[in-house]
Formats: sequence, structure tokens, C-alpha cells
Amino acid sequence: MIYVLTSGQDLRTMLPFILSWLVAITVALTVHEFAHAKRADMAGDATPRDHGRVSLNPLDHYDPVGTTMILLFGIGWGKPVPVNPLNFKHPRRDSIAVAAWGAGANIVTAVIAGLPIRFGIAGDYAGPLMIVVSLNLVLAFFNLLPVGPLDGAAVVMGLLPVQAARRFAEFSTRWGWILLMLIIITPPLRDILIWLPVRVLGHLITGQGLPF
Repeated sequence: MIYVLTSGQDLRTMLPFILSWLVAITVALTVHEFAHAKRADMAGDATPRDHGRVSLNPLDHYDPVGTTMILLFGIGWGKPVPVNPLNFKHPRRDSIAVAAWGAGANIVTAVIAGLPIRFGIAGDYAGPLMIVVSLNLVLAFFNLLPVGPLDGAAVVMGLLPVQAARRFAEFSTRWGWILLMLIIITPPLRDILIWLPVRVLGHLITGQGLPF
């Protein structure tokens, strides 16, 4: 949004792109956080439901700081879903599933949005749908990075033996944010770890190259 406002381009010309982007990021964040909440609820933890997070209402997942940063600068976070793993029926297995379901929901959403493009029936909606595909895949693969506070780190901790998981958790807590920032600001790392899988899967889904 900041780029659009400072680019000098005619806002009326950019309005379709802006609206498509806003819809796409709203859908991506909503399904991501809803999937975390729903899987935790299915595992026996009522915490997300008690906080009103088993919901597809975007406002229930809006974080005043993180989501606003995404809208303005293209990077931020949704409102974290509160969970209590002690309530899970199968703590380690359910912890992995809860962490992974967010990215999984984004990939499923990307596939659904991409099918009309793949089969040539999207018409005038091809552009907006391509943005939905792209942003959902970006959010999925970004969150699957096994660093810092991201879902990928929780998946790795759940897969490792207990002692190794503890050491990984300590390492991730100490260095995770630094590694994450390094990936974000280093184009080669960003391209290999995020954009490459996004472009490959995006092409497989839509049969076309992604717009960015």
C-alpha cells in the first residue's frame, strides 16, 4: 500500500489491484488463523473457541499492529491463536497438526482459487484470482520456514526426539528472529526458500507464471 501511494501512479488505475490485494490478504490471513484454531479445537483444546477464534470472520483474526503492517508494508502477522497443548488428546502429534494446518489451509485455498485459471474459465477474474493464489502460497511457505516464531519451527520441534526438540526450541528462541530477518533481507535466501517453491507450485496449480 505504501508503495502504491508513493509511486505517483494514478490511484484510479491502481484501484482494481489494491482491492484485489486487500481481498487476497484478508482471505489468506483468515483461513490461516481459522485453520490453526479449528485443528486445536478438534484436538480437544477449547482455548481458541473460548477466545472466538474458530471463526471465518476476518475481524476476529485482525491484529492491530501485525495486520496493519501487512496492509501498509507487505510484511507482518495475523493475530496469534491462543492454544494450550496440555489439553490436546495427543500432545506431540496434535501440536504438529495445529502448526501445519495454517499453511495447509493456504495451499488448499490457492488450489481452489487457481482451478478456474487452470481450466480457462476465470475470465475477467483471472487477475484477482492469481493474486489470491500468489499471496496464499507466499504465506504458506513463509510460515513453513523452520525458524523463530513461525509454524515451521513448531512442526520441527514436534518431529524431533524430546531432548533434541528442547535444544532446537532453545536455539530457535535465541536465534530465530535473527535468522528470520536474515532471510527477509537477503534476496538469494528469500528467493530459494520462499519464492522458488511459490513459483513452482503456483505454476503447477494455474499453468501460468505468477505475477510477482
